[in-house]
Amino acid sequence: MSVPSSVPVRRSRLWRVSAAVCVLIGLAGYLLVQYITAGPGAPRCTVRGEGDAKPYELSPEQAANAATIAAVGSSRGLPERAVTIALATAMQESGLRNIDFGDRDSVGLFQQRPSQDWGTVQKIMDPVYSAGEFYRHLANVPGYSRLPLTVAAQRVQHSGYPQAYAKHEADAAQLTGALTGRDRGAMTCNESRPVDSTAGGAAKVREKLRREFGPGVLPRAGVAGGSGAGDGRGVTIPVRAAGSMAAAGDSQRRGWELATWAMAHSAELHIEQISYAGRTWTAADSGKGWQERPAASASAARDVRLVTGQ
Repeated sequence: MSVPSSVPVRRSRLWRVSAAVCVLIGLAGYLLVQYITAGPGAPRCTVRGEGDAKPYELSPEQAANAATIAAVGSSRGLPERAVTIALATAMQESGLRNIDFGDRDSVGLFQQRPSQDWGTVQKIMDPVYSAGEFYRHLANVPGYSRLPLTVAAQRVQHSGYPQAYAKHEADAAQLTGALTGRDRGAMTCNESRPVDSTAGGAAKVREKLRREFGPGVLPRAGVAGGSGAGDGRGVTIPVRAAGSMAAAGDSQRRGWELATWAMAHSAELHIEQISYAGRTWTAADSGKGWQERPAASASAARDVRLVTGQ
């Protein structure tokens, strides 16, 4: 007796549903562990809501990943809309966590699949690489900035649940405003405990800045202020407007973009103090957020200045 052709179809559908359930159970378990180990009152980064919007909260890990996604978009000269689409996609796919599991062989912030030519697992687990690949595919979508977010994201992701991206759009737009410097000083982190025992220091900050924003973010060695001048703990980032900000002459927005990036990575890079435009945030007094503190000189007011732990 022949087997009805509908049987393989049902089996395939059952397998896909089972795989999706397993992924959801794994992600739920991961989030539960994160909540238990962090607990109420754990370090948090908060993005101030605009108008009546509710503040958006992130863990240090989520904030750092979001800042990397935004920085990679900035390094490519992409508009805010591209960053919002990328952030909403990562919020849905991984909860802004760089996870090493997913549906079938999906991994990373965007749940990209090695078997679908997104790169090796090692590459995809690098947030700079995975964000760059997302933007590369998004840039090939005609008129993506004018498309509904769900449509633009789906053209890149080919998800089985394309409408799921929509629920993250408002939070992603709010986060984009903070990370691109448009909503100045909107992000604050209430504590800066190191996320691991890896040494921090100015060299690590400079290396990460160049990797995420591109080599032009800091002057070349040998130039006045080269390599982000400072001692073993200090980094000075000259603020020069880039991309669309340069066209608008909006260097202060660029400054807040860099200062907010440092805030988001403060736990990872052991950043103890950030100063820009007459305002300062310190890890030791982080509960007060950005505090007014007039700069000692005009150049200090123009630059973003960081102090790191050893």
